[in-house]
Amino acid sequence: MYLNIIGLLVGTVFFAFSLTPSLLPRPFFIQGILSGLSFSAGYGLGVAAVALWNYLQLPVWRMRTAIIVKSIAALLCLFVAVSFLWQATNWQNSLREMMGMEESAGLQPFMLGLISVLLFVVLLALARIFRWVFRAMSVRMARFVPPRISHLVGIVAAVALFWSVIDGVLLSSLLRVADRSFQQLDALIQDDLPRPVHADQTGSDASLIKWEELGRQGRSFVAGGPTADDLSRFFGSPTPAPIRVYVGLNSAETPEQRARLALDELKRVGGFERSILVLATPTGTGWIDASGQDPVEYLHRGDIATVAAQYSYLNSPLALLTEGAYGAEMARILFAEVYGHWRTLPRDARPRLYLNGLSLGSLNSDRSFDLYDIIEDPFNGALWSGPPFRNDTWRRMTEERDPGSPAWLPRFRGGSAVRFMNQDGGLNVGDAPWGSFRIAFLQYASDPITFFSPQTAWREPDWMREPRGPDVSPDLRWFPLVTMLQLVADMVVGVTPPGFGHEFAPAHYIDAWLALTEPSGWSEAEVARLKAEFE
Repeated sequence: MYLNIIGLLVGTVFFAFSLTPSLLPRPFFIQGILSGLSFSAGYGLGVAAVALWNYLQLPVWRMRTAIIVKSIAALLCLFVAVSFLWQATNWQNSLREMMGMEESAGLQPFMLGLISVLLFVVLLALARIFRWVFRAMSVRMARFVPPRISHLVGIVAAVALFWSVIDGVLLSSLLRVADRSFQQLDALIQDDLPRPVHADQTGSDASLIKWEELGRQGRSFVAGGPTADDLSRFFGSPTPAPIRVYVGLNSAETPEQRARLALDELKRVGGFERSILVLATPTGTGWIDASGQDPVEYLHRGDIATVAAQYSYLNSPLALLTEGAYGAEMARILFAEVYGHWRTLPRDARPRLYLNGLSLGSLNSDRSFDLYDIIEDPFNGALWSGPPFRNDTWRRMTEERDPGSPAWLPRFRGGSAVRFMNQDGGLNVGDAPWGSFRIAFLQYASDPITFFSPQTAWREPDWMREPRGPDVSPDLRWFPLVTMLQLVADMVVGVTPPGFGHEFAPAHYIDAWLALTEPSGWSEAEVARLKAEFE
């Protein structure tokens, strides 16, 4: 099998770059796939550069010189690959050490290289099939049209054929299988999950929403969290149980019916009679992060109600691809119902209203309202954690941040309305007083879901510049195209302990809810005791 030497050189450089650290530690199998993709991308760029060189009819080496150059290049490729493989384990372990994780035994260079080579061979075969289709179509069309037109038609036909196979056959089949699998998983009822028995619990016999129709994540949400006994034991005095209202995807046929059902259930259980009301937007599967939900219920001593509605049973990446608009629609309709009733209540008798969402939930929560619709009677605020890079509000505020503030922890217009925080805080810092309408972003500098961008393929992102976030490796370097592929791998399979990446720690949620909602009666000692409870 003939291989282009320039392609091999560029591919090897990309392969070596892929072994350097990115935001999160990677298992060796994922590293092998990443390195194979990087090598293939570099090889393709090298081949394209040679093709352009030949097309421009620029001078080429003579045969004898070419043989010498190829031999030197082959030895150089081997040296670069081996030297970077030698350091790869240390790079990954430096990330693990920074995040408090156990060291890895090693990246298993042989297996990593084998995975990379196999993936390259598969992609190379597909590329050559594409070239064969292009040439065959071009030759056929050359009988009827000029050569340049036949080449153009051949490329268009080959792209259309490959795209129809990939999108119409492979992706559609995979999505159908995933859809059925997640739907069946959503219907499962865990045997050890306690069914609600109190009348003010969603899913109980008195509830407007059936237990079986809540979905897997909905049942976990309403049956979980601190009970009245848990709170009373912690505070040493009788404390009410928090109210949790959840509407599953199968609770009603349309988003409008589900939103109305959620409002009716919230009224039934007395949600508007609590001092705090949280409108939570779940992730793609309907999951609500207990690390963020449980602490706020402690902070407000059970005097809090939360309402949420499921819009999908796919995980967030698949939901973003297939049902992203639907998630935003459900969030808008539910917000309109809850906010519409809330604003009719007397201002001195209604609860303070906050929005909350993690990842895809934060994106849809942000899309649930129009500023002009609430400007006369705004809700109290929002806590959005791990905002995905597609969040337009987050991106605009980051780009328009105040001078001198880093991209990973921006300050926006003095912090009068919007503030950002990470592991080290940030919500209590601002050049201007934080007003009554507050938006808080909780984000970690090591979160690829937040800091990925397609532009990383050709431009170094601002968050990589000095000073860097406290959880970003000093060994991280920007490489064209390769860094983007590394961040994609981090998004898909990056694994970290709470407090890094996309895993948000309860202690940081406690700090966020404290600053945002300012519950009374909490001393530093009591806050420390609450954090210890969640550790």
